[in-house]
Amino acid sequence: MAKLSLFTLLGLGLTLLKDHDSSYQTRLNVFREVQPVELPKCNLVKGIEAGSEDLEILPDGLALISSGLKFPGLKSFEPDKPGKILLMDLNEADPAVVELNITGSAFDLSSFNPHGISTFTDADNTVYLLVVNHPDVKSTVECFKFQKEEKSLLHLKTIRHKLLPNLNDIVAVGPEHFYGTNDHYFIDPFLKSWELYLGFALSYVVYYSPNEVQVVADGFDFANGINISPDGKYVYIAELLAHKIHVYEKHANWTLTPLKSLVTNTLVDNISVDPVTGDLWIGCHPNGKRIFFYDEKHPPASEVLQIQNILTEEPKVTVAYAENGTVLQGSSVASVYKGRLLIGTVYQKALLCEL
Repeated sequence: MAKLSLFTLLGLGLTLLKDHDSSYQTRLNVFREVQPVELPKCNLVKGIEAGSEDLEILPDGLALISSGLKFPGLKSFEPDKPGKILLMDLNEADPAVVELNITGSAFDLSSFNPHGISTFTDADNTVYLLVVNHPDVKSTVECFKFQKEEKSLLHLKTIRHKLLPNLNDIVAVGPEHFYGTNDHYFIDPFLKSWELYLGFALSYVVYYSPNEVQVVADGFDFANGINISPDGKYVYIAELLAHKIHVYEKHANWTLTPLKSLVTNTLVDNISVDPVTGDLWIGCHPNGKRIFFYDEKHPPASEVLQIQNILTEEPKVTVAYAENGTVLQGSSVASVYKGRLLIGTVYQKALLCEL
């Protein structure tokens, strides 16, 4: 990607300044209120109070959950505690969570600040968990081995790279291979705020492997969730502030080609893919102002989209769940397992519903 100078940024800013207020409000959906969509039976998950920003459900029904995110500009209910990875068993009638013990002498637990997560299962059934981490407001990817019997994570490696400055989410395609979204282009907090405010659409997606790192897609207005189709042929990218889900074809050399985009009326966050049907389940923010500017009197709402047949001419988009924030604030992810829907949030609780 070409580097942009401060003077270029200011020039772009002056060009856009005239219409930035209305554009910013539109991108944040500041006037939208949700119409409730209820499910027959929903219960808050015991033991989650400070976020469940991303989650992965393994084929055996074990769910790994990222909790305790501290992100600039966002609310935190446990600002002085490190983050953690939680485990719950969706085969249980009333599952609660346990915190996974993290081992490995090179890993600093005190600065653990997990964001997006993704799993990869090797040919020998070893499960690797890759975690976007923000120690000291930086971005790394932590590679763990999931040890089921011990209910623990063995830290294997920390990945840092200049093309991974503002990681948000990843989808693992190997033990230390992944596609990752950078939700901003700039690193400086001041420039990042103007990038967001003026809608420069400079964020991008990177493919990372130990031997090769490359930008594979760019031009996003806050690239967020990312996932891959069950057959591994397509990559899905959520563009938060453009309210779009993008479909890219994945090639043998790991490059991506854009195929189509689907416009929604909500801010799309993390994407989960049903391994059986291929349906996309997306945690969404109906009103972005309420997620970025927290007010307990007007909490952020929650919304879950189900997208069926996204590769066809006429995908079916269904609001599977919607609530105004009195029960669940700031839904960021949703995933299904055997007729149950698990919904996570950026900084609050988690909800388990029967479909």
